[in-house]
Amino acid sequence: MSIYISNLSDEIQEDDLKQMFSKYGSVVKVRLPIYRATGERRRFAFVEMETDAEEAVAIHSLLGTEYMGRNLRVNKAITKVGKS
Repeated sequence: MSIYISNLSDEIQEDDLKQMFSKYGSVVKVRLPIYRATGERRRFAFVEMETDAEEAVAIHSLLGTEYMGRNLRVNKAITKVGKS
């Protein structure tokens, strides 16, 4: 599973998120999606952590936190399931 973070600053980098979340456990992966046409960041990201317990602590601790002038929204990412 992974964590969905939204309302991010245009200035944020993967290393910023890795540093922020590593306070709560081992960060496995950080993804900052971009618009293909413009190359601009989409103001949301996904962070994968080593365990569900670490993810839960990070979500609880960072929800509503201000970072780079923006209040973060932090939730468990929802996985899309294909049609049967």
